[in-house]
Amino acid sequence: MEPIIKIEHLDKEFKLKDMDVQALRDVSLDIYKGDIYGIIGMSGAGKSTLVRCLNFLERPTGGTVLVDGKDLASLSEKQLRETRKDIGMIFQHFNLLMQRSVIDNVCFPLEIAGMKKREAREKAMEYLKIVGLGEKAQAYPAQLSGGQKQRVAIARVLASDPKILLCDEATSALDPQTTKSILQLLKEINQKYGITIVVITHEMAVVQEICSHVAIIDHGNLVEHGRVEDIFQAPKSREAKKLIYQGFERVVEMKGKRCVRIVFSENSSFEPVIGNMVLAFKTPVNILYANTKDLDGVAKGEMILQLPEDEALGDKMIAYLKGAKLAVEELKDYVG
Repeated sequence: MEPIIKIEHLDKEFKLKDMDVQALRDVSLDIYKGDIYGIIGMSGAGKSTLVRCLNFLERPTGGTVLVDGKDLASLSEKQLRETRKDIGMIFQHFNLLMQRSVIDNVCFPLEIAGMKKREAREKAMEYLKIVGLGEKAQAYPAQLSGGQKQRVAIARVLASDPKILLCDEATSALDPQTTKSILQLLKEINQKYGITIVVITHEMAVVQEICSHVAIIDHGNLVEHGRVEDIFQAPKSREAKKLIYQGFERVVEMKGKRCVRIVFSENSSFEPVIGNMVLAFKTPVNILYANTKDLDGVAKGEMILQLPEDEALGDKMIAYLKGAKLAVEELKDYVG
């Protein structure tokens, strides 16, 4: 199966006054139809530049972007405009027209595309109901919460029937609970309509919540990519570890001690693995960090444990944890 988005050896350079800034260097990625693909990196990593290259809002300096088999660089301006109709985009700050009602905001791109007003309003109403805002059709953006504004922005994009949805920090301006509801909505849209979604974010929690695959960008370089589960369980690059271990920076005591990171992936959340280990070895361990949640009766998440300084006992505990089907990694070269 051919990827719906294929990026090959992509470079992007900006000229700023007397400086050349290399925003992207030799980035290659395949994104398949129906994926929810995360692109993550710290501020200034190049991830927003990358997403703008996917629809040629930014023209790459080098390399190739193929969307649905079409090389975007080979298209005329008219052909590019046609192709962009298949690529919707939602942003951090919603970009709604404040003087237009909610339904008129959703209608706006449909009217520009030449759809008759009545047909556009019917379609807009249909998508407002899908995003749970049918009763807000006559309200104005100033009367809505941040989460409601983002739902209007999503309805506006969906009304144009895109094959691909690019989300550039779409939840960054929202509180955690609203973020969760917007991510759930994106997941439902992906499952119901088969729309491929690319999520640009600086938050690993967002990637873990909805993405199947992830690419990690750092200073314009693609440093690691693959299935979210695999990278979360065993990050290889320094940059991936920094993103995944963000919460560990609060754990100062970890330095100089024997610590392990354990990742829950298939254990029953009703099974007290750590408690059982403490009982088995009659020795306490210090839980320095924990971030776990229950998904359908299975524990998902991670812990940092500080093991006893007795090396042989620590080795036995690590073997015990591995025997309980936990992924275990010693944090000898943890970088904060």
